[in-house]
Amino acid sequence: MTHVIAAPCIGDKTCACVAVCPVDSIHPTPEEAAFEYEEMLYIDPESCIDCGLCVDECPKNAVFPDDELPDKWKPYRQRNSEYFKRLLGG
Repeated sequence: MTHVIAAPCIGDKTCACVAVCPVDSIHPTPEEAAFEYEEMLYIDPESCIDCGLCVDECPKNAVFPDDELPDKWKPYRQRNSEYFKRLLGG
């Protein structure tokens, strides 16, 4: 299982979750060029280890375990995955 960042992150990339991720699964970080133009952060479903640290750290309550993602935000599962496919040229 992985975690998913959903709509509450849009326009408010506080990055608290980035700081606690032990496997660097959350992007773009403030150091990356994409940070300026992406409207939200994303979790890489391939590298997320399901530790859950990001859930408690997010002040916007935007991070959910994949199997607890509210129905209204289910499209964000695909949106997170597609962000990393674009990075890899896929």
